[in-house]
Amino acid sequence: MFEKIYAQEWFQLFIQYGLEYWQVLFAFLLAALLFAGTLNLFRRREPLVVFDGSNILYWNNEVPDLRTVRSAVDVARAKGYAPIVWFDANVGYLVSDGYLGPVRLARALGLPAQQVMVSPSGTPADPLILRMAQRRKALIVTNDRYRDWQEDFPILRKGSLLVRGYWARGRVQLKDLPTLR
Repeated sequence: MFEKIYAQEWFQLFIQYGLEYWQVLFAFLLAALLFAGTLNLFRRREPLVVFDGSNILYWNNEVPDLRTVRSAVDVARAKGYAPIVWFDANVGYLVSDGYLGPVRLARALGLPAQQVMVSPSGTPADPLILRMAQRRKALIVTNDRYRDWQEDFPILRKGSLLVRGYWARGRVQLKDLPTLR
């Protein structure tokens, strides 16, 4: 019913239609790139900004509230950034009655679940935030100075890495986050 067609026979078939080997190879590679979704010529990439969600929770009257984090995310998005929000594992116990995973937190923040991270239980989010910012060359929104981590992350010695913020006039204000739009 089905015959085996070997690569050499495929090339012979293409040559029969007047195509050169390099044209066939180029067409195959182009199709593979398009299929894999790696050829995003028309997609605009926004710069990444990493949020210390567990720190931002307390910016409004020092009471943990996810709306404060959502406000910070909204400000960064309006300025042209793609947010990634990190939380310590205990965030659900601070704002709810139990564990909250990335999906429920993302829903509360108006973000896709891929943009919300929760550190594993017993692991602080701080080194994970710093590692991601270092790898992705991203700014970090937090009021934490990460003094405990300066030896492990020399990137902290750069004064422009950390973006401070505060709550005023009913929303988060981000002091040092430049507007890109």
